[in-house]
Amino acid sequence: MISEPTKLARLSMSLPAELLLHLDNMVEERGLPSRSQLMSELIRHALAEHEALTRPEEMLAGTITLVYSGDHAGVRQQLATTQLHYLKEVISSQHVFLEDDQSLEVLLVQGPAVRLEGLCDSLRRIRGVHQLRLVTTTALLPPLHEQDEATEKSKKTRSAAA
Repeated sequence: MISEPTKLARLSMSLPAELLLHLDNMVEERGLPSRSQLMSELIRHALAEHEALTRPEEMLAGTITLVYSGDHAGVRQQLATTQLHYLKEVISSQHVFLEDDQSLEVLLVQGPAVRLEGLCDSLRRIRGVHQLRLVTTTALLPPLHEQDEATEKSKKTRSAAA
């Protein structure tokens, strides 16, 4: 399969020398082949954040990373209950126990930016949650279930049974 070459556009920018030095250090520390790759990544992150702020109904996918203490009464139950209220947005979750009775949980989420922010706000209010971070992207998961496909299959199954 032959793919089309990626269209590239050139960008020229001026930066303070110290900022450029930090940028070059970051490129080197990450082992990236060029500044362009790092700049593309940073711009993508900034654009996703911008979408979330300026277009609250825009569909976004991403992760919510939580660190919480297990010693608060019912914290795990409260987290599960909150996620249940956002069942359409929470695709999956991964949980691991950390040292000192702490836990790390990562949620894979997708939905309108306003709903994802609401989920984060609800999770932050739970006593025992120490850290929470939402990272989003405008690239979306493919639909898990298409309503039209499910309806068509249901009709076919009923007519075949008749």
